[in-house]
Amino acid sequence: MSTGTLLAIIIPVVVVIALIAVASSLALRRRRLRERFGPEYDRTVERADSRMAAERELSAREKRHDALDIKPLPSDVRDRYAREWGSVQEEFVDRPENAVHDADRLVTSLMHERGYPTEDFEQQLKDLSVEHSQTLEHYRAAHKVDELSTRHQATTEQLRSAMVHYRALFDELLSDGGQTRHARA
Repeated sequence: MSTGTLLAIIIPVVVVIALIAVASSLALRRRRLRERFGPEYDRTVERADSRMAAERELSAREKRHDALDIKPLPSDVRDRYAREWGSVQEEFVDRPENAVHDADRLVTSLMHERGYPTEDFEQQLKDLSVEHSQTLEHYRAAHKVDELSTRHQATTEQLRSAMVHYRALFDELLSDGGQTRHARA
């Protein structure tokens, strides 16, 4: 066989193998991100210009999260937060709007204590999405009601629902025990 014929066979084979490798790598990455981010994956894809852009965003969230110092809570601190949550729930009976605001502050304080930045709500969502994607919708829903209640536009049922939503994230953050990717790896 001549060199030209050999190259005509080898080059397309190498190109096909490279394309298969790239496609497999992208499919594995997509599957890993879907599993990691759950419903947040679809939400991010829906809002992004393209699937690749969304996946780059999610990967960037992972890198940012890995750089954070997320830590477990000592048992005495967990107990203190649990007592504070109990007080917030009791407050709901007489002052539901105040209780929702206090629940928001308590969840934010717990996030801060665990090592999450808490300056910007949208960034909080992104940071939480890496390890707490299953409860993120609870946080979004509770925060919307908290904003409504600030303007005194939330119904008692919405306020009750906000407390339930805050509780879902609160419980997950409290019981997480610092089981971050660093600790699991």
